[in-house]
Amino acid sequence: MTETHIVRGDNLELLRRLPDETFQVVYFDPPFNTGRRQERQSLKTVRAEGGTRTGFGGASYETVKGILYGYDDAFEDYWGFLEPRLVEAHRVLTDSGTLYLHLDYREAHYAKVALDAMFGRESFLNEIIWAYDYGAKSTTRWPTKHDTILVYVKNPATYFFDSAEVDREPYMAPGLVTPEKVARGKLPTDVWWHTIVSPTGKEKTGYATQKPVGILRRMIAASSRPGDWVLDAFAGSGTTGAAARELGRHVVLIDQSDDAVAVMESRLGVKGSRSVPELPPRPA
Repeated sequence: MTETHIVRGDNLELLRRLPDETFQVVYFDPPFNTGRRQERQSLKTVRAEGGTRTGFGGASYETVKGILYGYDDAFEDYWGFLEPRLVEAHRVLTDSGTLYLHLDYREAHYAKVALDAMFGRESFLNEIIWAYDYGAKSTTRWPTKHDTILVYVKNPATYFFDSAEVDREPYMAPGLVTPEKVARGKLPTDVWWHTIVSPTGKEKTGYATQKPVGILRRMIAASSRPGDWVLDAFAGSGTTGAAARELGRHVVLIDQSDDAVAVMESRLGVKGSRSVPELPPRPA
């Protein structure tokens, strides 16, 4: 049976309490330093007499607003905040482990320089572009419709990667390949076309900047084995936990936001704590 731990508190302080070389995958999805407050209102539709919306068979419904979740996404010294946390991520990774750092265009190039120095340029594995189909529409520049995920391995000679476990995608030009290949699908490249979490879908928790399970499932499946430990130190809505449990991995989720912890507790059915768990020692 897998373990899921939700820990509330300052992630730098908590990261420093974690043992060396424990986690096979570390996923960081820090605030993007946009200078804005990020907010998301949860919504649900309930059946109600005289509601403002009409559905199947003439039934009427009303949309009810839920809890407003948000956080401040602005720092005076963004890299003074993030860099020491990346140092701890490197320390807690196993020798075969992988870091996935999820950023947007404002910070990705700074992160690449910092991680080259920290991990070594030879440890850079990929720059993944996650492209999606929703969001703001701009008429004064090319609309921004992607995030960047930088992928670094602890040891380029021993890192683990299993492409056989990764979900496959349909071919964009199926007429150019054999029927057998069409039926099987193709391995994803470093450009991932994946929709955001639907505002009205079952996956939606109402938490700002929630990431889809499919994105995290792909990372965890490729870079870890069943029974390995996964760490998310900016856990937010707990998507990493949902994906890790689905794949049979143990997971530690850290966030200092009471809203985030409440969402994760509800989503994963696990009570949060203020103490890091006792983790088993790595096999010799």
